[in-house]
Amino acid sequence: MIFPEYRPRRLRKNEVFRSLIRETQLSAGQLIYPLFIMPGKNKREAIPSMPGVFRLSVDQLKKEAEECLKLGVRAVILFGLPEKKDGVGSGAHARDGIIQRAIKELKNKAPEMMVSTDVCLCEYTDHGHCGCIIGNEVDNDATLEILAKVALSHAQAGADMVAPSDMMDGRVAEIRAALDENNFEMIPIMSYAVKYASAFYGPFREAADCSPQFGDRRSYQMDPANSREALREANLDVEEGADILMVKPALAYLDIISKLKEEFDLPIAAYQVSGEYAMIKAAAEKGWIDEKRVMAESLLAIKRAGADIILTYFAKDMAKLLKEQW
Repeated sequence: MIFPEYRPRRLRKNEVFRSLIRETQLSAGQLIYPLFIMPGKNKREAIPSMPGVFRLSVDQLKKEAEECLKLGVRAVILFGLPEKKDGVGSGAHARDGIIQRAIKELKNKAPEMMVSTDVCLCEYTDHGHCGCIIGNEVDNDATLEILAKVALSHAQAGADMVAPSDMMDGRVAEIRAALDENNFEMIPIMSYAVKYASAFYGPFREAADCSPQFGDRRSYQMDPANSREALREANLDVEEGADILMVKPALAYLDIISKLKEEFDLPIAAYQVSGEYAMIKAAAEKGWIDEKRVMAESLLAIKRAGADIILTYFAKDMAKLLKEQW
């Protein structure tokens, strides 16, 4: 048999060769670990649909941050469960709100941890939607001022970065203006620029207690069928002052991550969401897949598609695996 001059297997025959030519590299420093913060003291509450993920009271954050930092995970994003909810999500921007207290705790006890915050109202409204309700609709423009107040309150508490996830039109510009006017011009905005109305969010909504009490979010989150619209959404956020563009979810939208990477020169983030995490965990518990290998392969796929930053509930597990490999 006559072989072509180039034999690909020559460079696959052992791990040294495979490492030398590996095109995609993943590191713990590229991961952001989501944390759910709950009221109370000394609480670490398991989330049934997300094995290994917990709701934590503020006093538990120091230990969690120290564990992350030892593994090389140097960034977290915070989601809050308030004690009370109302129609306009006023708890989201309260001076002593759950996230504001969590930010201060982390910056006091683990100052080297980069703290980013989710800016949205769904966890704080009694109706579960991401904005103000006028009539039976989410009112875009009435929501913008509140979102800006939320982002500003996070910056004032010490957040290093804010991440609006509401998908209201114009919210990046409103937040950028509020930050700049209050001398927080150096606080970056990681915009959930392309957030789809996805079925993969189910476990998160249990974890954050933020399911809509009526209707759904398809009037403001994107249609999963659309890709060109993703470029329009991202371009608007670039024009409004976003520093990082995020795609959410990740695995079902690798093509979108790739499109944004090709089109824009800003850093691209991707969120491996709760449903993606839960599916891997559930299949692994059944013994149907190798959890570590599938975890690593899925995160590599997101990175290979073009993500510079990955938000994932696997951040600590992946960081441990990377340490083992070295």
